[in-house]
Amino acid sequence: MFAIAPNHQHLLTTFLLLALLFFSGCATVQNNHDPIEGVNRSTEAFNNTLDKAVLKPLAEGYMSGSDPKMRKAISNFYDNLTYPNTILNDFLQGKVQQGVGDLFRFVINSSVGLVGLIDVASHVGLEKHQEDFGQTLAVWGVSQGAYIVYPIYGSNSIRNTPDFITATATDGLFWAALVLAPPVTIPLTVLKYVEKRARLLDASNLRDELALDPYLFTREAWRQNREYLIYDGNPPAKPSDNGENDDWSDDSDNWEDDDNWEDQAPEQKAIDLPPVSEMSAPEKEFNPRIRVADH
Repeated sequence: MFAIAPNHQHLLTTFLLLALLFFSGCATVQNNHDPIEGVNRSTEAFNNTLDKAVLKPLAEGYMSGSDPKMRKAISNFYDNLTYPNTILNDFLQGKVQQGVGDLFRFVINSSVGLVGLIDVASHVGLEKHQEDFGQTLAVWGVSQGAYIVYPIYGSNSIRNTPDFITATATDGLFWAALVLAPPVTIPLTVLKYVEKRARLLDASNLRDELALDPYLFTREAWRQNREYLIYDGNPPAKPSDNGENDDWSDDSDNWEDDDNWEDQAPEQKAIDLPPVSEMSAPEKEFNPRIRVADH
């Protein structure tokens, strides 16, 4: 699936590896947030066919025919164009100090950083964040709702869907299209999605080679990614083996069955997994806990 990832390749690869480990266990966690799984599987099959025919070859050509420094500059440019969405949702979530810092980051990179081609802000200590309206709705207490696979776009959920609006309204390329000629904006738009797909090549290849069920693999990787983002890299612990809840009480993001974990897989135990070697410098270390069943 080519449109599931968050913006950072190292994070997506970590999530995919975790999902692979998850599905290699003997027990399958019951899931009550995928009521249209049949439709989702058909949509994902369509997306994968389109990806293999068009996007993946373009991304591979882009990777083989471009210099890494140039690719980094292009990546910085598109990240900066969409960064106002993070700034907006900083303030909507009440993260005023972070919002001010992200606003300065955007201004510095857009000016001194030559419209974002150079990430000057990171070099002066302004951390990069990733916020969207789906995370904002989660902070406001909105339940995640059903998992949905959209044509072309990929993995999503009911709660995340409104981010289509805020992400588009805060995308500099959208506004540029209103004043610039199509011969300028169309190539920029195509390059945007080719570059985005290129970031996911290693992760998607890994999934295709190792996943027993690519659909479940993708779905759970996407959900772990969303949980990680919603909790700013510090998701609450899952229930422990002794029956205690370990403060895991957020029903809005608990996609497992309402029954406790012991009822589903009595021999589960928790293990700590170290982060996968970074493909690019992470903003926060991701070291999640995941439960697998002994066999």
